[in-house]
Amino acid sequence: MGRVDMATAVPQPDKRAMPPLNDGFLVCGLGSLGQNCVANLKSFGVPVHAINNTPPDQWEMPQLRDLIDHLEIGDCRSPEVLEQAGIRHCRAVLLVTQDERVNLEAALTARVLNPRVRLVMRSDKQNLNELMGQQLPDFVALEPTQLAAPAFALGAFGEELIGYFNLDGHRFQVVKQQLEPGQPWCDRRQIHELDNSRRRVLCHTAAHPNPAAVAESPSTLFYTWLPDTMLRVGDEVVMVDCNAELRALYSDVPARQGVWQGIGQAIARLRDWRTLKQSLLGLWQTGAEQQLRRVAIICAVTVIVLCLAGTLLFDSNAAEDISTFQAFLYTFITLFGGYGDVFEALEDFNYPRLVQAFGVLLTVAGAAFVGVLYALLTEKLLTLRFEFRERRPPVPEKDHVVVIWLGRVGRQVLAMLQELEQPVVGIAPQAPDADILPKIPLLTGNITAALDKANLATAKSVVAVSEDEIQNLEMGLLAHRLNPHCRAIIRTYDQQFTDRVAQIFPFAQVLCSSALSAEAFAGAAFGEHVIGLFRLYDQTVLVTQYELETGDSLTGRLLSEVAYGYGVVPLWHQHPHQPGKIMPSEDTRLQPGDRLVVLATIGGLRRIEQCHLATQDWHIHLEKTLTTNALFDGAAEIARVSGYRLSAAREFMAQLPGLLPVALYRHQALRLARLLTRAQVKAWVIAPQAANPQATDSAVTDPAVTNPAVTNPAVTNPTEPHSSPQG
Repeated sequence: MGRVDMATAVPQPDKRAMPPLNDGFLVCGLGSLGQNCVANLKSFGVPVHAINNTPPDQWEMPQLRDLIDHLEIGDCRSPEVLEQAGIRHCRAVLLVTQDERVNLEAALTARVLNPRVRLVMRSDKQNLNELMGQQLPDFVALEPTQLAAPAFALGAFGEELIGYFNLDGHRFQVVKQQLEPGQPWCDRRQIHELDNSRRRVLCHTAAHPNPAAVAESPSTLFYTWLPDTMLRVGDEVVMVDCNAELRALYSDVPARQGVWQGIGQAIARLRDWRTLKQSLLGLWQTGAEQQLRRVAIICAVTVIVLCLAGTLLFDSNAAEDISTFQAFLYTFITLFGGYGDVFEALEDFNYPRLVQAFGVLLTVAGAAFVGVLYALLTEKLLTLRFEFRERRPPVPEKDHVVVIWLGRVGRQVLAMLQELEQPVVGIAPQAPDADILPKIPLLTGNITAALDKANLATAKSVVAVSEDEIQNLEMGLLAHRLNPHCRAIIRTYDQQFTDRVAQIFPFAQVLCSSALSAEAFAGAAFGEHVIGLFRLYDQTVLVTQYELETGDSLTGRLLSEVAYGYGVVPLWHQHPHQPGKIMPSEDTRLQPGDRLVVLATIGGLRRIEQCHLATQDWHIHLEKTLTTNALFDGAAEIARVSGYRLSAAREFMAQLPGLLPVALYRHQALRLARLLTRAQVKAWVIAPQAANPQATDSAVTDPAVTNPAVTNPAVTNPTEPHSSPQG
């Protein structure tokens, strides 16, 4: 679950006493989060030093101890310990101990010793974090629970919604869709035609894979498909949408029931003896704190029996005929303290002493019943004193999510699912304040007993996010036993425990909070601002923001080069003092001061950090222009897509046929070929092994590989109109 393979992915560092100036990274605190941060930092191939107050009892990942360049045992707040750990030569320090006070003191000490070091601190004090960020440059404060909570919520939501985040007032969601028969896209649209100003394709998995339709990409997630592949039934497509309607992603939420509908359902339950029996058993089987309710039930049954017996006794022993109703009145008056009023009428009964003794019994039973009734009402008023403001809604009947434990993560999961309009119910051992999630139904008391009241048999998912991972596993297994079709989302804290549980119980989705958030901490250490994260095909995707400066590896490049060269997906681009653009054009050239938001894995961030750009080795062969305007239009398209100078592009167009002297990425080359075809220029893509400066028609020796006619007929027939991208 987001774990880095130490044996293959992480290069073995050169052991050295002290890293070069501003080259190393220091991790303070080697708990679960700290060890995962070390693993992710080592995947960048950089020196990593660490400080811990005691030698770690357990290493969660194999060979992790050998990957740390220098481990210092001591208090990370001590200047001497920080000096020995090489703080003056570090580029960034990650303060990830479980004590926020220790993190803050160590951060201030580190900044005094090295004013240029970047501080990445673990803290959930939002106000303090904002104030510190305003006063200290290169300071970032993150909270692991806030980073990991969306992954739990989205895992419970279902497979159709993978990611969800907000950006400058715009709502983005990552959705997965499997094409079914009758879907408008099937056998009619190519993959690139799904892209528009509000949507981008992230992944495509063919129902019947074709090795020829797989593209090489620096990312194992993005751009591994060919844009000219036709969509077929059974294909799976993952897309990122902006401001799309969430209701289209899942079945409609059931509308609130009316009064008469609720009464009708209640009558139907009374007719069903099995349901009525279960309801009575549930009413009787209460927790220890509600034993008064059992006493009340016993008293109520006793009073009813005594009323029936008293009515029969008064009716059968009266000297004169009296009505049954009058006999009931005698019983009722005696029961509630009216024995003296009925005593005068005892002369009219055949057996007055028997009736008198029974009247005493009724009086005693009535006094006990009234006392229990007052106690029950008092308890109810004290327990529900805050519910006079607004009563919580009832527990959903089906297709809902059950969230167990209302800590920080549980409350965030409930809030996010509520924002997504997903029916939910929360379970906690104690009732929270009335102002906490007032619109969400809550069950309190014994958690195991509360699961029966949460309609678990018809629930969609169960999320166990308590502070005890053993309890989370227990709740997940219990939920699976009661409802095998229910999705079980289990929160863990140890990576080894996570891997073992996921391997033994494949039905459960086990998420390690430390592993999820550690990638965000590692990205923040390199200067990136991580807005959010989500899980996609067992990989963590980070929503990362860049503020471009002069000399950055991204400055001056086309967005197409950034996307295909580093394996990231641009979502947002904004020039200084200008409105931002959603799903910006690939032809945009980045400038200093720009703001860029991309989707990237930890590998993508590493490639950007190391300026490891993939090679551009695909070419375009242009044969001829079909119209007079095509000469100018084709040159404009070449300059816009490839970054070639416009004057040079016009000179090249005047000397056709020829091979465009600018190398491109495969997706970039296919797009340029489509645009040239629309501009009435006959062109096709040349594969790397077939491209050479003297390329002619005969240079294309393998049409199945180098000629887009196999996947895009419009490329080889410029006279046919090419369909525009559909929204």
